[in-house]
Amino acid sequence: PRRGGVSRKITNAADRKRLKGIVSGLDTPDGVAVIVRTAGAKRTKTEISRDYAYLSKLWDEIRTRTLESQAPSLIHEEGDLIKRSIRDLYTSEVDEVLVEGEEAYKTARNQMKMLIPSHVKKVQKYEDNLPIFQRYQAEQQMDTIHSPQVTLKSGGYLVINQTEALVAVDVNSGRSTRERNIEETALKTNLEAADELGRQLRLRDLSGLIVVDFIDMEENKNRNTVERRMKDAMRNDRARIQIGSISHFGLLEMSRQRLRISFNESISNVCPHCEGTGRVRSVETAALQLLRAIEDEASKGKMDQLRITMHNDVALYILNHKRASVTALEEQFGISIVILADPNLTATEHNAERVGWQGSNQRKPAKTAKPATADVEAVDEADSAESEDRPEADEASEDDQPRRRKRGRRGGRRRRRRGGEAADNAV
Repeated sequence: PRRGGVSRKITNAADRKRLKGIVSGLDTPDGVAVIVRTAGAKRTKTEISRDYAYLSKLWDEIRTRTLESQAPSLIHEEGDLIKRSIRDLYTSEVDEVLVEGEEAYKTARNQMKMLIPSHVKKVQKYEDNLPIFQRYQAEQQMDTIHSPQVTLKSGGYLVINQTEALVAVDVNSGRSTRERNIEETALKTNLEAADELGRQLRLRDLSGLIVVDFIDMEENKNRNTVERRMKDAMRNDRARIQIGSISHFGLLEMSRQRLRISFNESISNVCPHCEGTGRVRSVETAALQLLRAIEDEASKGKMDQLRITMHNDVALYILNHKRASVTALEEQFGISIVILADPNLTATEHNAERVGWQGSNQRKPAKTAKPATADVEAVDEADSAESEDRPEADEASEDDQPRRRKRGRRGGRRRRRRGGEAADNAV
């Protein structure tokens, strides 16, 4: 009977033959088969044997827990951070594993006892009063993951940008110009960049299509050297990796299997202002866009007043620099336009409220508009004063008209009385 095999995605004939020999040498009981997955393509016999022993123990525990428990019951769950770190990152080259906290220390020892019992002594409990992250400057190293720029020891640097389609990596020499010529500088910087890039891809959990723009090198042997270094840097990665060759333009294409969401996606949200682009519209452009929106709203008619709420900076710009355009729209459509400010809106957002002829307010969209800031009110103070003076003058003129009519009626009665008296006298 078959005792397992090798994943079809491992296409290299030499690797398949070597892995089949390793699998056939494992002491597997009846009813058990071993399949080497893609991540084990470059693994050694020792690593595969150790992983098989770990999975066998784990399966025995699951069977025992299943038989002894009563449903519903949890029989297995994915390992926590400590277990996954020891399982995925620990190698025989590690001298010591420091763990802070009693509970975490016990978990790490038990995990190591299951994986490699002879290495349990390497797991040590951290006893210092100073927090372990401060003791080894781990916090500062974690902060570098948030930055798109990674500095190299030689003075060069990487710029890593994650886009919707691919991950772009740009290699720059920076201050690394100590070599005798440009070719040596490019080779040294590219080799260092290849090592650091392999580390950064694992730290940031970057996956998908990755394009690396290495510094141009004229000699083919130097390009081949960088390609080999890049493959060596990705050798211990658990994800499936495919690496191409450096093109004439210095570009290297590679793909990395997506094991989980990237580090940046797991700890951050898309910026609501720029929507992840890193750039926002200028105040001038946003003001012109809102003027067109005001014209569109005003052209719909059936209103006496149009109230537009926008970001403070855009409102100030329109009142200070585009007041004539607002006045022209008021005259064109015969309505009153009121500019209000709301700091919670972005530069391109606005709320429109129409006060209709029917006496009811029509809002679009239905969102409460906050009053304008003091700066906007100060800018519009002169116009407000003028608008407040006009109704008083109109009221005064309207109050005078009844008095004139009353006087006119009284004067008429007097003239009629006088006219009657004159007629009697004439008779």
